[in-house]
Amino acid sequence: MIGRLDAVLLDRDGTINVKAAEGRYITGPEQLELLPGAAEAIRLLNCTGVPVVVVTNQRGVALGRMDESDLRAVHARLRALLRDHDAWVDAIFYCPHDKGACGCRKPGTLMLRRAGAYLGLTTLRHAVMIGDSSSDVEAGRRAGARTVLLGTGQAAPEGTAVAPTLLDATQRELDRTAPRAHLARA
Repeated sequence: MIGRLDAVLLDRDGTINVKAAEGRYITGPEQLELLPGAAEAIRLLNCTGVPVVVVTNQRGVALGRMDESDLRAVHARLRALLRDHDAWVDAIFYCPHDKGACGCRKPGTLMLRRAGAYLGLTTLRHAVMIGDSSSDVEAGRRAGARTVLLGTGQAAPEGTAVAPTLLDATQRELDRTAPRAHLARA
């Protein structure tokens, strides 16, 4: 059955770009490196008219490892790297808070609901949240979106799809929601 795909919400670290080592953070633009196939996945979504929004926890700000201007520079680098591949994200929402300090930090849903409102969506029922952690999946489920856990060896909750990469997840979602004849590889 063909479904709708109103938006794709993406985690950042470990989904679009290489994640820093455990306990470390990407604190400067020179540290940001795209994962293989990530730009292609986003370009596929762009070519089909599906909005792409990044929703990312950035605890490094709360811990003082970077400030919000450093984070803006990292996000500018992300946008530039994507632009080099003819891809873009429609918006980036981030939570700069520590664990337990807010409702926007995933697995909370405030950041995802803000992303939906930004896109003019009253519900995320026809959106998908793709990420590499259980907090990404839980946030997506709580917000009412479909969820995809990227292949990290974690067990996925019932109803959550699993894919090895963002490109695989994107192709699966596009195949699921659009007639094959209308999909062209970007």
